[in-house]
Amino acid sequence: MSTSKVRTRFAPSPTGYMHVGNLRTALYAYLIAKHENGDFILRIEDTDQERYVEDAVSVIYNTLKITGLKHDEGPDIGGPVGPYVQSERKNIYLEYAKKLIEKGEAYYCFCAKERLDIIRTNAEALKRPYRYDKHCLHLSKEEIKEKLDSGVPYVIRQNNPTTGTTIFNDKIYGKISVDNSELDDMILIKSDGLPTYNFANVVDDHLMGITHVVRGSEYLSSAPKYNRLYEAFGWEVPIYVHCPPIMKDAHNKLSKRNGDASFEDLLKKGYLKKAVINYIALLGWNPGTTQEIFSMEELKENFDFMNINKAPAIFDTIKLKWMNGEYIRKLSLEEFHKLALPYYKEVLHKDLDLLKISELVQSRCELLSEIPEQIDFFEDLPEYSPDMYIHKKMKTNYENSLDSLNKLLPVLKDIDDWNFENIKNSTMNLIKELEVKNGLILWPFRTAVSGKKFTPGGAFEIADIIGKEETLKRIEVGIEKLQNIQ
Repeated sequence: MSTSKVRTRFAPSPTGYMHVGNLRTALYAYLIAKHENGDFILRIEDTDQERYVEDAVSVIYNTLKITGLKHDEGPDIGGPVGPYVQSERKNIYLEYAKKLIEKGEAYYCFCAKERLDIIRTNAEALKRPYRYDKHCLHLSKEEIKEKLDSGVPYVIRQNNPTTGTTIFNDKIYGKISVDNSELDDMILIKSDGLPTYNFANVVDDHLMGITHVVRGSEYLSSAPKYNRLYEAFGWEVPIYVHCPPIMKDAHNKLSKRNGDASFEDLLKKGYLKKAVINYIALLGWNPGTTQEIFSMEELKENFDFMNINKAPAIFDTIKLKWMNGEYIRKLSLEEFHKLALPYYKEVLHKDLDLLKISELVQSRCELLSEIPEQIDFFEDLPEYSPDMYIHKKMKTNYENSLDSLNKLLPVLKDIDDWNFENIKNSTMNLIKELEVKNGLILWPFRTAVSGKKFTPGGAFEIADIIGKEETLKRIEVGIEKLQNIQ
């Protein structure tokens, strides 16, 4: 398929796990295409049947749907260059591998595992990298036909030159040169008839008209092999966009093996999908400005793959959390309330005005999963230490806190119409009457009604939400706690 239109692809393996690096690859491929009004294609690479996980394709579809990375062609919606699942393209790969054999660019290899093991052992003993010794390249046509007719298992290998160099120009990393003597005659078609990852990629990318291939920098060393395949076929080489690795810290990569979060894990931890996408976009790409918060439309408009960095990107959870907080605060109260409700239900069972709680929590929340811990005191007064009444800045201690609560209790009892304004006015009038600093009354008040050092909202908001009866009961508990240590 020849095309002047930009066409990119996301080609995940169905392993049941959407790694952050995979999602970044999908995002960058999507943004490169959409920045130029091009096509974004989804292809499922399932030729490695040992790694196949049931329902893993659903994870891929769901992730693309949730993140808004809408593909223009793919297994579920079809397109002009299907099928878009590699296991359904088996005959195509064999046909193209045989074309390479006819050109002398590939050959049948019938070597048994035992022989290959000996070559590997010898290479290890000599401390050299393992490379196949081209033994089967020298078989006559008659020998090959005889083995094929006899059903001897075979693979098809690429026939790489042993002299000279292969040069590869990468848009991000520049010129990469490799001695051909270092290139192994990699397997193109495995003994089960399925292609290897490297070969299937090249054939599919060409036939599907892919103009830009986005992948991790760990594949840089494989680039010369890809180039040799393109040259062997006489095909145009696509633009390769290699992304820097995403690191957990200076020494360790993010990985499933280390238990690092997948995209689904991040959502479960209370991150918003738009915040995650925004953050992942900046893992390796520099917009060239100080802007950090980007909508998807702004990313499409601003994304230039030439601004991808070579240096590894550190996955900074503190930065992601900050960004998530920014996104939470940008939500309307109704949007936030809808997202917060499941978290409220974990800890709140009383008949409370949850919308009022949302008004307090939204501006103080960076992660949705933090909500239960922030609001559990609305349900029940936690067990707390009287030491919480001591506050240096507020100049409160056991004695004056007890005095404040004793004076506050009858004032609150006298409120007939229990609401925020009346609670506030009555309390502030008491402060004025006593001629004391606000903190001397408000710190013991908030401590008594919450039992916590940090709360969303102050004493007036909390008292309004939990109601008069519960407020008075909690203040009486506070008085009792303080009396017990006098």
